[in-house]
Amino acid sequence: QLVESGGGLVQAGGSLRLSCAASGRTIDYDAMGWFRQAPGKEREFVAAISWRLGTTYYTNSVKGRFTISRDSPKNTVYLQMNSLKPEDTALYYCATHRSFQSVVAGNGDYWGQGTQVTVSS
Repeated sequence: QLVESGGGLVQAGGSLRLSCAASGRTIDYDAMGWFRQAPGKEREFVAAISWRLGTTYYTNSVKGRFTISRDSPKNTVYLQMNSLKPEDTALYYCATHRSFQSVVAGNGDYWGQGTQVTVSS
């Protein structure tokens, strides 16, 4: 089970930190990713992290602004989002997969319900 939290309404230039708490079988999966879907658009990959190695990967549009991190004892992955822009507005999901490359490619075996991020201009 994956449970996201931390979304909300923020002005452009502001910051939010999303959390994704993992439990159950999802704990055994190596990779965790964040994805987002804006109204009328397809879901897109945002960032990924390997539980085991800490390797990270970001889509170009968030590099330098977003940081993905993990707290292994808490089985929680975070997405720190700074310098937010209106185009970051979307429903943000976390997902997990055994393969880091598969998460980067947009795949997930387990998905959370999502948390809404709205950035006003």
